[in-house]
Amino acid sequence: MLRWLLAGLLLIPLADIALLVVVAGSIGWVPTVALVVLTALLGMLFVRAEGRHTLRRIQASLAQGDIPTNQMVDGGLLIAAGAFLLTPGLVTDAVGFLIALPLTRIPIRTALKRFVITPMLDKQTDGFATGQVYTFGFPNDGGPVGPNAPGGPGPNAGDSPGPSEGGSTVDLGPEDYDVSDSERDS
Repeated sequence: MLRWLLAGLLLIPLADIALLVVVAGSIGWVPTVALVVLTALLGMLFVRAEGRHTLRRIQASLAQGDIPTNQMVDGGLLIAAGAFLLTPGLVTDAVGFLIALPLTRIPIRTALKRFVITPMLDKQTDGFATGQVYTFGFPNDGGPVGPNAPGGPGPNAGDSPGPSEGGSTVDLGPEDYDVSDSERDS
């Protein structure tokens, strides 16, 4: 993943330079610079308008009691689009416009959520963010263990701990949880 990021960071400026040289050779340097400045200005105006629209959608979602996840991702994408549009070059301007346009931003947002955000949340929360949680044992165990595991002995089946695949399991009875006032005072 890091290699692809570094390769992209090196290839995009090279593609920008190559395209600027080709365009400048055909229409001249002054019109090329004017084109780059014009696309940056128009792009920033468009990103500003889209940002305001996204902010209104965030406020509307919050007023309805919904979590504005799509709008927050759109806001981050608009920040990236602004950065691409401010970077001088025709390739970066094209990428910035692709991210800023709502028609192309929706598939980018969907892919970003599916391949980046959801796996990262699952990794950080061990599956609790998306509901992919383990109900028995631990994720790297050989299988479910414990008194209530499928095929297990059931609750309070034995008073002594017995070996299992992931270590030892101890069944505690109701008397083990009893905390009376006399024990709390001491």
